[in-house]
Amino acid sequence: MTSVKVLYIPQGSTKKIITYLNTKKGMDITPIDGYIARLIGMPQHGWIYIGQEHLSHGDFLYKLVTAKAAMKDFTLIPGETTYFLLKDLADQMDLNRSKLIYYSQYLSHVKEGAYVPDTYKIPIGLSEKETILLLLNQSKKKMKAWSEKIFGTYNEKKWHHYVIKASVIQKEAASIEDMPYVSSVISNRLKHGMKLQMDGTLNYGKYSHQKVTAERIRKDESSYNTYQNEGLPKDAVCNVGLDAIKAAIFPEKSDYLYFVRTKKGHHSYSRHYSEHLKKIRSATK
Repeated sequence: MTSVKVLYIPQGSTKKIITYLNTKKGMDITPIDGYIARLIGMPQHGWIYIGQEHLSHGDFLYKLVTAKAAMKDFTLIPGETTYFLLKDLADQMDLNRSKLIYYSQYLSHVKEGAYVPDTYKIPIGLSEKETILLLLNQSKKKMKAWSEKIFGTYNEKKWHHYVIKASVIQKEAASIEDMPYVSSVISNRLKHGMKLQMDGTLNYGKYSHQKVTAERIRKDESSYNTYQNEGLPKDAVCNVGLDAIKAAIFPEKSDYLYFVRTKKGHHSYSRHYSEHLKKIRSATK
C-alpha cells in the first residue's frame, strides 16, 4: 500500500481512525485491518512516522500502532518577515525553500502577516505543503481565538487590517510598553492626513534586517514606503505578536505626532515638530 512518510492520525476509536484514513487520505484500509490493528494494540494518535511510501498492509498496521513522530521545535520571533521565516524553516527542517515559498503563497490568503510568532513543534519528515498547512492552521486558530476574546467575533478582513497596523508597531516600538504610544502616533498622523514616514515600514521581506538609508527612501516604489505613500502599507510588514495587535486595537490616548529613539534605546514623543527637532538633535549628540 501507499502512504506518506509522516501521517496525522486523529484521536478516537479504531473505527473512526479507519474511516478517516479511507475518506480523508484515500487509503485502502478495511474493517479486517482494523480488527488486526486492535490485536496488535491501540492505534497511535497525532503525527506518526511511517518512514516509507510503499509498504505492506501488515507493516503499515504495525506502524499505526507503534510508531511516533520525531518532533523538532521551530521558533518564529515577533517582527520577523515571512521571507526569513521560510529561509530559517528550510534550513532547520531540511526542506526545499522554493516549495515552501510556493505553498505559502498558494495557501495563504495574505502576502504577509499570516503566521503567529510562537514555538511550533513540527514532525521531522513532514512535507513542505503539510508544514505550511500546519503553521497556517495553528496561526489562524490563535488569531481567531484572540479576535473572539477581544471582539466576541472573528472577521478575517477586519482582523488583518489590525495586523497591518500592528506590523508597523512591531517594527517601530522599542519595547512592549512603547507599543500603545507608537500606535497613538500612527492613529494621530492618519487622522491628520499626514504620511507616517516610518523607517520600519521599509524593513519588509528580504530587507527585514537592513538599515533604511536615504537612498532606499528615494528609490523604493513599493506600498511599504510610507515616506512616499499616504496611509498604512497595503500589506503587513512582518508577522506580529499579541502585544502589537492589542496596541493596534487600543492605542494610548495622546496628541503625539512624532517620536525619536533616545540614546538609552527608548522613544521620546512630541506633539510639535519644533519640539521633535530639538529631541532629534539631543539624540544625535
